[in-house]
Amino acid sequence: MYGWIWRSLPGGVPGKLLGCLLLLTAAVALLFLVVFPAVEPLLPLGDVTVDGRPPAASPPP
Repeated sequence: MYGWIWRSLPGGVPGKLLGCLLLLTAAVALLFLVVFPAVEPLLPLGDVTVDGRPPAASPPP
């Protein structure tokens, strides 16, 4: 797959490197801006307990 991408990008080596960098940046942006926020509500990360007890409440200010 990576060979196909490399051969499909236009230009010489500098153009191909820039194209790869742009593709990588777009993929990371898509993950952080679309995929991770969409999946986050489905993850049980907010329900962490210690020894079966709910998390301690923060003291009042």
